[in-house]
Amino acid sequence: MSAPEPIKFTDGAAYERFMAPWSRSAGSLFLDWLTPGAGRAWVDVGAGNGAFTELILAKSKPSSVCAIDPSDAQIDTARQKFSAQQVELSIGDAMALPYEDNRFDIAVMALVLFFVPDPRKGAAEMLRVTKPGGIVASYTWDVMRGGTPTQHVWEELDAIGKPAARPPSAEVSRFAALKALWAELGIRDVETRELVVERTFADFDDYWLSMVVSSPSGIVGRLSDAEIAELKHRLQDRLPATATGAITVHAWSTAIKGRKAA
Repeated sequence: MSAPEPIKFTDGAAYERFMAPWSRSAGSLFLDWLTPGAGRAWVDVGAGNGAFTELILAKSKPSSVCAIDPSDAQIDTARQKFSAQQVELSIGDAMALPYEDNRFDIAVMALVLFFVPDPRKGAAEMLRVTKPGGIVASYTWDVMRGGTPTQHVWEELDAIGKPAARPPSAEVSRFAALKALWAELGIRDVETRELVVERTFADFDDYWLSMVVSSPSGIVGRLSDAEIAELKHRLQDRLPATATGAITVHAWSTAIKGRKAA
């Protein structure tokens, strides 16, 4: 069994099909829970193609938003969504943010912390750039309990001996790990919540295009025709469809928030 290639987010349009609808659903619940108030300065760390950044603008009326991601392609896609006045977009590393200390009222990582090679360093950087009393928050798919939207695909790929790459820091998606990390960093008033979402696909072809063909793991490109046919068959057997062919999939994430000590 060959080792899977690391996940690389290099196609903003494919990511839009693959994860943006999930991000918007979970992100809306996350922002409703965060209750940040209007007129705040935000940093969106690991902003991808801007799906969560759009929600910040629409729901939270920020005074400013800085969005940063390591992928040129993702940031290029985000640039098509935002004017320079709305969002300051940057290419950069979550473990070495290019911002001064105590700059932002709110620092968030939306579906990102488990992709950071050193989650502690990433969370510490969010804390560093947040003002005293400001909010430091994150949510990630609950990978360890099967909560990711890709769980069905992952399990069927495992079954045919072609495992897909998992996030490198999946352990941090556990509530216990998140709480321990926020406590270690001295973040106060910590709260956690599970965010449960669903997505309905028009039919199996819609699911296949969105969750397999568009996957940043490059699933189709590393399977033979016979393996593709087997994976399709397995997923069709696994995923119940309505009389019209629609398929609904559920996912859930672990969310955490707290405040930087004043």
